[in-house]
Amino acid sequence: MYNLKMDEKPLEWIASSHKDLMALPRGVQRLFGYALSLAQAGDRHDVTKVLKGFGGAGVLEVIENDVGGTYRAVYTVRFEEAVFVLHCFQKKSKHGIETPKEDMDIIRDRLKVAEVKAKELRDEKERHQRR
Repeated sequence: MYNLKMDEKPLEWIASSHKDLMALPRGVQRLFGYALSLAQAGDRHDVTKVLKGFGGAGVLEVIENDVGGTYRAVYTVRFEEAVFVLHCFQKKSKHGIETPKEDMDIIRDRLKVAEVKAKELRDEKERHQRR
């Protein structure tokens, strides 16, 4: 099992995000994995940018182009408890650089799940500290 350094946040996968990442090409997986490890340490990979439409810099996306297309991993650092991976996918749309509406809807829904999970982690930590 991977040991976190004291200043690193754990990584939490929401819904099918981990399975979806594992279905992407190997090189894309490696880049996304590295970018997520930087996020855990409080840093940001050069190919990471803020995903618009979420009010601030709390939701980020990593973009990688491969011979098979364009791939994205979306995660949030909005919560102190963990880095939550919300969505990993291949961008299918051929026009524009915008994230397709159906993917934005998935990200919004999973962000709500991450918020609930963050609260559960926070409550669990508080209960543990009271002992």
